[in-house]
Amino acid sequence: MTDLDVAIAMVQAGAAVVRRRFGTTLQRLDKAPNDFATDADVEAEQAMLAILRRERPEDAVLAEESGRSGPGTSARTWLLDPLCGTLNYAAGMRVVAVNAALRSGATFVAAAVADPFSEETFFTDGGPAVRRAAGVDAPLAPSARSKLVDLNFDPPFPNAPAFSAVALAAAPGFAAAFRPRVVSTSLALTWVAAGRRAGYVTDGDPRDSVHFAAGLAICEAAGCVVTGLRGGPWRAEAAGVIAAADSETHAALLRLARTPPG
Repeated sequence: MTDLDVAIAMVQAGAAVVRRRFGTTLQRLDKAPNDFATDADVEAEQAMLAILRRERPEDAVLAEESGRSGPGTSARTWLLDPLCGTLNYAAGMRVVAVNAALRSGATFVAAAVADPFSEETFFTDGGPAVRRAAGVDAPLAPSARSKLVDLNFDPPFPNAPAFSAVALAAAPGFAAAFRPRVVSTSLALTWVAAGRRAGYVTDGDPRDSVHFAAGLAICEAAGCVVTGLRGGPWRAEAAGVIAAADSETHAALLRLARTPPG
């Protein structure tokens, strides 16, 4: 199996667990105030790790629920998020993602995101970004036509008060150009790559993030414009993400994100 094959196999295995457990009685596993996992998260992650340990036992792993494992000296690290959107899932909402990305040094060499309920898989090996549905592959084509922009309202907000997603949504300039959406899952990044969203904006540090790694890799491979909140490389800024379908949309979102609240 290639690295991309491994990534796709993992997210599809995790997605199968997420679909099967949807609507069942879930055990809540508290992680921090207002943050929890469920036993479905853990089961999906174990399904992913079983594939990874069989196919790539020499690689390091950073997984959402089990943390770091594997050789500490490996230059290759897999970032796994078995259920991005746990709050949605636990509330009976079918808006979640299963994410896997392989980073070698500073470069993503394989990434895959599965939508368990549409049964779509989005992926890249650093070349073109692709959507697979019903066994058919098609290249992803970003488009800002919808004018829909997903905003991440989940804390923490390390760049407040200079930047606030809530303030951005309320800004008159934003309302004049875009329409906000809040899905609370990094699945929205794949929607930007696929032309279903014009943009996605989040605060926080995206580096080493199991939530964002795969979606960011797919956005970049699809040709989206992806930076930090200040307009520089997101890896260097370590301060949020603006992912946009095109340069015009990115410039508008960047300008609005830089406008002081109030």
